[in-house]
Amino acid sequence: MATSPDLTRRAAIALGSAGAIGGALALAGCTDASGTGSDSAPPAAGDASSAPPPAGEQVAAAADVPVGGSIDATVAGAPVLVAQPKAGEYVAFSAICTHQQCVVAAAGAEFHCPCHGSIYDAATGDVLAGPAPEPLSPIKIEVAGDEIVTAS
Repeated sequence: MATSPDLTRRAAIALGSAGAIGGALALAGCTDASGTGSDSAPPAAGDASSAPPPAGEQVAAAADVPVGGSIDATVAGAPVLVAQPKAGEYVAFSAICTHQQCVVAAAGAEFHCPCHGSIYDAATGDVLAGPAPEPLSPIKIEVAGDEIVTAS
């Protein structure tokens, strides 16, 4: 292999290694902390995941949601957050961050996005901190016996 007098073999190897490291770092930036890449583009308009769940779907047992706290749940395969700001008052929100669609987690009186640090108020879904541009989407719910279910 002929090399240019200006580019030594050692310099060529160093440049190649730097390129490989830079490429790996660029790819690592495309995934979230779990490595799943859930920090991707938002769902397409009309995507089933953006549609409200049908009425009557079980969300959680009312006893599982602490007063002043919140829990993670799943409704029709979609992640949701449920809170009980005051005794007997339940609210639910989509767990999809409005910044880059990461799954937000229940954290007591707040909801936390693990990807970029957005924090939401569990009682209202409003953004308290971070890059999220909009509050979380509310989900209509009601209590039916001991269960929290989706409402129409």
